[in-house]
Amino acid sequence: MLQTIGEWLWWERLWLPEKVSWADLEDKEDRIYAKASQLYAAVPCALCLLVVRYLFERYLATPLANALGIRDKVRLTAEQNPTLEKYFCSQARNPSPADVRSLCKKTGWQERSVEAWFRRRRNQERPGLRKRFCEASWRCAFYLSAFLGGLLALYDKPWFYDLKEVWAEFPKQSMLQSQYWYYILEMGFYLSLLLSLTFDVKRKDFKEQVIHHLATLTLLSFSWISNYIRIGTLVMAVHDSSDILLEGGKLFNYAKWEQTANVMFVVFTTVFMITRLVIFPFWLIHCTWVYPLERFDPFFGYYFFNIMLLVLQILHIYWAFLITRMAYKFVFSKQLDGDVRSDEEEDDSDSQKNIKHKMNHMNGVMNGARDRANGH
Repeated sequence: MLQTIGEWLWWERLWLPEKVSWADLEDKEDRIYAKASQLYAAVPCALCLLVVRYLFERYLATPLANALGIRDKVRLTAEQNPTLEKYFCSQARNPSPADVRSLCKKTGWQERSVEAWFRRRRNQERPGLRKRFCEASWRCAFYLSAFLGGLLALYDKPWFYDLKEVWAEFPKQSMLQSQYWYYILEMGFYLSLLLSLTFDVKRKDFKEQVIHHLATLTLLSFSWISNYIRIGTLVMAVHDSSDILLEGGKLFNYAKWEQTANVMFVVFTTVFMITRLVIFPFWLIHCTWVYPLERFDPFFGYYFFNIMLLVLQILHIYWAFLITRMAYKFVFSKQLDGDVRSDEEEDDSDSQKNIKHKMNHMNGVMNGARDRANGH
């Protein structure tokens, strides 16, 4: 049974064009080809990156946050209440008005107090500003390093300037050491992001992030085994270019450097729209969709790879929509409100209106007493 599954999984027609077999991709004296077994190195790489991230955030990002004066907002802690805590953990973090009234009967609290308790309890689950700063610092540092490393590996390659060279002699293209390390580091990074999703900052596009990471890992794995390595390195470089600016802009926003953050946002929006909505679909997907047919007939891997690229493109369009919303707010408010994907912190006070009402009432009482004392 397992042997049959293995034979089907590694059937040459799934991975390679016609008239090409795995025997053609055996290492020779002057050529070394990519192998599926080499991808196992991404697992220890991911674990090492998690350790490096911990050290980076503790010994570099945290002192940097201190130097920039980044502090977590002081939050009011929700008082102990087993009934509300059980509802919060087992049913919903944001109860409906009917549920609020039901909880009021069970606890003997007023509606305003129950709503304030849930606001405070939700805020306790949200990561602080320093955690978000440290996370953005790590991602910015990695994307910058990966992008510069990618440029170093690509700048002298003919397919960096002429996309038709991507398919020259395909699939009998020898693997380069620079390509190997570029792939393993990128795959290790995205695998580490998947492993850390449970304790990273939760955002509104959590599901889209999971889909993105899985699609990226699938694309990188498939492109490595099928020797789509040249186009794979170009796809990684295009993605990293805008991610640097995104995470860098967050850092300045968290540090309250508003003017710098605004400039970074404008540059990021421009680069994102050009790389993800122009270069990626009209150059890279065109390169994988049109040029291969000039050299070989389409096979399963050809369709699979292009479908996965289209999945990424759909995510790009979704994120472009979110960025456009941010740009709209920026144009009319002249400042950034933060990452629209993040869960905004709520006012955990009892109620600003109630506080104002109490203050006005106290002022009225004091003024009345003063007037009576003056004989008015």
